[in-house]
Amino acid sequence: MNVLILSCDTGGGHNSAARSIQKELIRRGHQAVFLNPFELSGKRVAGAVGGAYVKLVQKHPRAFGMLYKLGAFVSRLPGRSPVYYANSLVARHLAKYLEQKSYDAIVMPHLYPAEMISYLKRKGWNCPKSVYVATDYTCIPFTGETECDYYVIPHEELELEFVRKGVKKQKLRAFGIPVDETFCSKETKQQAREKLGMSEDGIYYLVAGGSIGAGKIQQLLDLMREALEEVEQAVVICGRNKKLEKKLRKRYAGYKNISIIGSTDQMATYMRACDVLYSKPGGLSSTEAAVIGIPLIHLTPIPGCETRNRIFFRKHGMCLAPRMIEDQLLSGRKLMKNTRPAGRMIENQQNTVPADAAERICNLLEQM
Repeated sequence: MNVLILSCDTGGGHNSAARSIQKELIRRGHQAVFLNPFELSGKRVAGAVGGAYVKLVQKHPRAFGMLYKLGAFVSRLPGRSPVYYANSLVARHLAKYLEQKSYDAIVMPHLYPAEMISYLKRKGWNCPKSVYVATDYTCIPFTGETECDYYVIPHEELELEFVRKGVKKQKLRAFGIPVDETFCSKETKQQAREKLGMSEDGIYYLVAGGSIGAGKIQQLLDLMREALEEVEQAVVICGRNKKLEKKLRKRYAGYKNISIIGSTDQMATYMRACDVLYSKPGGLSSTEAAVIGIPLIHLTPIPGCETRNRIFFRKHGMCLAPRMIEDQLLSGRKLMKNTRPAGRMIENQQNTVPADAAERICNLLEQM
């Protein structure tokens, strides 16, 4: 089987989900090609699309939230959205690419390529079977105007929301959000700490802002700098945000209980080694935390789908999500002093979030 996986660089979660599916397909002996469809229009176009998103959510999260609300309103109106027609321009380049290749199926953990494939189908193109993979715990705007063969969603509880937004129920598959195989390993906390050079007896708080280093990380660290005791350590993952990394290294230079890490390919190991995770409520990062099983404090979300992620996790007892930064810090430290609530949270995570989504998606592709 030869599968095309389409995603793009508007945050790291979509691409991480794409890579996990690709890995599982290759492990099974299939061919799997990962492609950013905007690159078919040129590297500059692909960079502009991803860059515009990253700058917006980093510097103007409220503006992004307003655009998200506007998108939710527009998606309820009759007719196709501006997003659909914008993606149709790239769809023509994708059509030329597909003419030259032979794929049995297309998987899309991103809305934009799903819009492109839907446009081609409506124009009479004989496209391969298509699977859209939702990477947030909500039905994002414009999903209902796409036309895929199957829609993989994070949880069966979300079925009604997707149906109300225009997706046919028979096309829904509640498999979960696919995560990298490293988050499913049996590595122990002690083994993870040995690998990272951490103290066996220390208390470690992991602070992460996703792949783009978003959120009020500095404000949280300012509080931690004053509050943490000698045995407590804060490990900060900045992702690809080099500007944030440089700023934090300078600001907290000399503080032994704050360690600044840039981009890392050992996120699963860090999660497994630490005692509490402070993270913005991204769909993929929250799923990774739940699969690992780590007490989770959700920081202030980027308005939009992250708000819905936080609501879903809080509803199912899989996180704590105070609105004030002071309370966020206090909640994490309380979990260290009272292990019973932390244990219940981890149990809720394990019972609610499946760890085998990538496998189930590949099973579906093989059946197709």
